[in-house]
Amino acid sequence: MPDMNSWPTGRLLSTAARLVEHSWNEKLAHAGLTHAGVIALDVLSRAEEPMSQAKIAQRVRVQNQTMGKTLTRLEAWAYIRRQPSPSDRRSQVVSITDLGARVISEAREVDRTVLTHSAADGGNLRKELQAIVHLLASNARQNPATGNYTPPRTYR
Repeated sequence: MPDMNSWPTGRLLSTAARLVEHSWNEKLAHAGLTHAGVIALDVLSRAEEPMSQAKIAQRVRVQNQTMGKTLTRLEAWAYIRRQPSPSDRRSQVVSITDLGARVISEAREVDRTVLTHSAADGGNLRKELQAIVHLLASNARQNPATGNYTPPRTYR
């Protein structure tokens, strides 16, 4: 294991995130889920009504095209349903299916257990990460044309 004492905080965060994501993907592969799919299903499960792909991408803070690929995989597993938008027949809205609601419950259990064997205090870690996300998200810019977020440039 490399000496991580000299690693910048960003490297520690991104490495930890990749390893947690990899663990999630392994534990959910039997259900055809990935970390990205879990996040999209979580957003849909908490929504009061079907949402557009663009709205889901905005809430997840990814590009619309990236969300499209995730939704295609979720639709192939029958976790979501796409249907014409009642307000604009040219676009579609996405909703979670009953099967999707069941699988997101399983995924939430994986989330609760993925760091069980870690020395980290999961509750405190969540609070710290929430604070980081809140702080950095408030410093981000939203592109009004796409609804996507772009972090501010800090280099020249």
